[in-house]
Amino acid sequence: MLLTIHPEHPQPRLIQQVADCLASGGIIIYPTDTIYGLGCDIFHPKAIERIARIKQVDPQKAQLSFVCSSLSDLSQYTKSISTPLYRILKNYLPGPYTFILPASKQVPKLLHSKKNTIGLRIPDHPIALAIVNATGRPLLSASLPGDVPESIAQPEEIYHRFQSLVDIVIDAGPGGIVPSTIIDCTGTECMVTRQGAGTWEEN
Repeated sequence: MLLTIHPEHPQPRLIQQVADCLASGGIIIYPTDTIYGLGCDIFHPKAIERIARIKQVDPQKAQLSFVCSSLSDLSQYTKSISTPLYRILKNYLPGPYTFILPASKQVPKLLHSKKNTIGLRIPDHPIALAIVNATGRPLLSASLPGDVPESIAQPEEIYHRFQSLVDIVIDAGPGGIVPSTIIDCTGTECMVTRQGAGTWEEN
């Protein structure tokens, strides 16, 4: 299904339709403040496995992240956040950044990597945040498979390519072609491991 949702003022009825789909184990393609991505409920193992098959990766080895709605939401899925790290997160989120942090026990076992870390995001996009608020828990998020970024920025093209693999493709207009900047905060200092959208300055 191709579902058109207003990018700035998401219609509550349509957001609830997406939330119901996720609650039943569905997979969506949705917009963020960077690129369109795959999403599912983090507590639906079969949905996670479906995304892993689409990506052709092992769930524990894939570059998957959680999309959260707030810092308090995010803090449930990582171990204790120090005051300096909290200030960094507060400064950069919501925004086009994925922070790699130690995973807490709240992270489903299927998603625990060997490094025991998780990517956490709070995108600056009304639709993504509305979906997370409607479901009451984070979205598992992954980038779309594909070598040509331009081809995964147009919702109609995305729908044409992935309609048989997902349940809902959200059309919120053209997306970006630059992914989020990934910042690893598991060491003594935060390090950029992928430069994407947004500007990172050492704090």
